[in-house]
Amino acid sequence: MRFPSIPTLIRTFHTFTNTTIRAANPTFNISRLYNAPHRATFTQSMPIPFIGALFGTSGRMADNTNYPVQKTEGEWQAQLSPEQFRILRKKGTEMAGSGTYDKHYPDAGVYTCTACEAPLYKASHKFDSGCGWPAFWDAFPDAVGQRDDSSLGMKRTEIVCNNCGGHLGHIFKGERFGNPKNDRHCVNSVSINFSSEEKKE
Repeated sequence: MRFPSIPTLIRTFHTFTNTTIRAANPTFNISRLYNAPHRATFTQSMPIPFIGALFGTSGRMADNTNYPVQKTEGEWQAQLSPEQFRILRKKGTEMAGSGTYDKHYPDAGVYTCTACEAPLYKASHKFDSGCGWPAFWDAFPDAVGQRDDSSLGMKRTEIVCNNCGGHLGHIFKGERFGNPKNDRHCVNSVSINFSSEEKKE
């Protein structure tokens, strides 16, 4: 028995994964759930598919909340860098240990949303969790929203900027880091900026 060549297998796999998904029964069409056919694609910037799944993006925001700052996808793309857009608007994740603010521990200041400049965290909220991403144990009141996230086959809680809906990262509870709230806001550095000036108490 002769096995297909590697290039043939790759082409077949690529064709399959980029095929429009439709149900066999015409009375129920999967594409109707989203009002348009969707294609399964891998993150193009990732050379290996499973790495793309770990650090890639999904195509939808956390929910349909009407945030104070509203912009079209095109407007966000024009304002943000490709990496900022991938993370803030498409719920991506930066590589662990690669972020500007991972090892950033100022004595005072405020971390704001990269997309809309809303104050999110105080410098005094930040702590060293050793996770590879900036970690905060609390946020300014009502600055951060929480949404259920069942992507990647696990149950997590996504955190978003309550001013623009930008994806910040995830919150983890009960890890016993010894902080006052026993929470860890695991935030992408790309999602935040730092200002040494206190903007909100």
